[in-house]
Amino acid sequence: MAKIGFIGLGIMGAPMAANLQAGGHKLYLHDRKNPPAALIEGGATVCTTGAEVAKRADVIIVMVPDTPHVEAVLFEEDGVADGLTSGKIVVDMSSISPIATKTFAQRINALNCEYLDAPVSGGEVGAKAASLTIMVGGSKEAFGIVKPLFELMGKNITLVGGNGDGQTTKVANQIIVALNIQAVAEALLFASRAGADPAKVREALMGGFASSRILEVHGERMVKRTFNPGFRIELHQKDLNLALQGAKALGISLPNTAATQELMNSCAAHGMAGLDHSALCRAVEMMSNHQIAEG
Repeated sequence: MAKIGFIGLGIMGAPMAANLQAGGHKLYLHDRKNPPAALIEGGATVCTTGAEVAKRADVIIVMVPDTPHVEAVLFEEDGVADGLTSGKIVVDMSSISPIATKTFAQRINALNCEYLDAPVSGGEVGAKAASLTIMVGGSKEAFGIVKPLFELMGKNITLVGGNGDGQTTKVANQIIVALNIQAVAEALLFASRAGADPAKVREALMGGFASSRILEVHGERMVKRTFNPGFRIELHQKDLNLALQGAKALGISLPNTAATQELMNSCAAHGMAGLDHSALCRAVEMMSNHQIAEG
């Protein structure tokens, strides 16, 4: 039984922590809101600060929305860094800036502690099913220690390279996911406007080369008009912003990523930032004055 700290118990964090608890581990929790009652009833201990979590746990997992949140959790007064002692491992499973990640890792390493960046893909469904894809950056030694914990939360677990490489992989993942959502939205919009049943079109395409998890899961959301998150548009906006900032720094062009980000910006401007990212289809629907299916 490991002593695990878990900071950030939202849509993703809560089920991930529950899977660790189901694996027989002792949890020390901290969140801006009250942690889920089920975790407390299962024996988890609630801590008042990140420093307290770090003092009591051997592995401290962070799962919060964005780069500034991770920095605050780690380095503000009474943050995780204030409670660390030599030999502990900090694991950031948030999706944040690869550049900032390298800096955070250096600061944690200076305290004689290990740091892994381990962002995930798979959404709320994957978090609940313990089937997340986990992309890890950090040392082989720290990865070897934490891997049994990753295996309680995910299925496809890869040590990509050093610190920052996990976050770079996640940004690449988010580019692919965004562009695939956009492709599915345009395809189903085209089919619907041409008079075909978009549900039947999706069913037919699932048996061909166009088949994908995006078509399966998010295509169904577009047809059924179920846009409750899931993974919110505002979070995918953040991830694509990381991609575009990185592209600028690297001197490369990501034209389709930029175009898809503008469609997400349009959705957000129309009050849809909190919807699932499959609601990206609403942007092309508004541009075309046609809806894929009736809601």
